[in-house]
Amino acid sequence: MAQTKIISGGITDSSVTNVKIADVAASKLTGALPAISGAALTNLPTETKPTVDSISPTVITNAQTAVTITGTNFISVPQVEAIIAADSITYTSATTIVATFTLAVDGTYFLRVENNDGNAARSTTALLNVSDEPVWVTAAGSLGSFAGASAIATQTLTCTDATSFTVSPSPIVAGLTFTTGVGSCTITGTQTAHTSATVSNFTVTATDAQAQTSDRAFSMSWTFGASGSGGFN
Repeated sequence: MAQTKIISGGITDSSVTNVKIADVAASKLTGALPAISGAALTNLPTETKPTVDSISPTVITNAQTAVTITGTNFISVPQVEAIIAADSITYTSATTIVATFTLAVDGTYFLRVENNDGNAARSTTALLNVSDEPVWVTAAGSLGSFAGASAIATQTLTCTDATSFTVSPSPIVAGLTFTTGVGSCTITGTQTAHTSATVSNFTVTATDAQAQTSDRAFSMSWTFGASGSGGFN
């Protein structure tokens, strides 16, 4: 096959249709050219996509809540969506942004982050769980008056969706037993800490399956003598 010698200025862009380069010394190629190996090109520009690795908190209520997103390659200010767009987004750094959501529908959500250059990424799992906090049924405040020297009637405190309960202080008062349960907790026993009229104040914390909590403050009044009573549920 005949070979044609190429001299400087002998080829223009408009005249080239198909070119095969073989056995050309690198010293003969000048300019910022990508490396060429057969039909494959290397050293070409690559896209830098953001990643979404984790968020905090992972469980929120339907109320407007700020969620911190940790990942890589964020560019100020990206778009963040959890099915619907975030209410607002704050750019902290290339690895952290804060997106504020108001999500009316309970459920689990994937998060998608789109940089302002069009590059985007979606979390590989549904990181965000939207769930209602436990809802107390038993009203806050006094549970009633109780004879200080006698066993009280069982006091049952109810909270919807709660899977466990804790009380502070614990015990409420010496002699009383606090028992956790699913949906409700109980207080039983005979107090032994007091010998004169007084009030015991305490707070019960309900926790649901998503580790959300709801506190409620209660009190129990202790009486001694003819005015004492057994209390009520």
